[in-house]
Amino acid sequence: MPFLFPLHYSFPPFFTLQPNETTHSKQLALWRDLILKYHTENKIKTLILHDCPLWRNNDISRQLDRSAVDVVVADFVSSGYGEWEDEATKTRCRILWRKPKDLASDIYDWATTRGFINEVCTLFELHSGEDVEGTSFQGADEELLRRAIGILEDRGQATLFRGETSGEDGVKFL
Repeated sequence: MPFLFPLHYSFPPFFTLQPNETTHSKQLALWRDLILKYHTENKIKTLILHDCPLWRNNDISRQLDRSAVDVVVADFVSSGYGEWEDEATKTRCRILWRKPKDLASDIYDWATTRGFINEVCTLFELHSGEDVEGTSFQGADEELLRRAIGILEDRGQATLFRGETSGEDGVKFL
């Protein structure tokens, strides 16, 4: 099913950064939401700045200019929804479908409701297993999953076990 763009995506001023501070703040929040929903629904883990279709709406002949893209993505990253894969050049941004602490809570809630407390499952099962269909972490980036599990370890709610390969790594929920 194709991505359904929000109504404001067809509003020409959306593609020009607004000078009024209140309006500008709301506009950036709309861009954050759009970027996150688009990438999450399409299971895209990385935003490539020069190749992102969100910056252009051909139906209304509008697009964000390069400096506006930089502002929008900088706000996205500073809000905790993304992080630079290439800090020096800032051309690739990893999408954090959920913030690591929120994802950690989602994973632990899932483990609790599915009866995985004191059980072990692999990272692959957390990423792609049948039991995770429809969860916020299904298909999540392995690095993001590891960070969320690290938070659970810090909370005393999980232990990560290293296997011979990353596909064999497991997590025990406590």
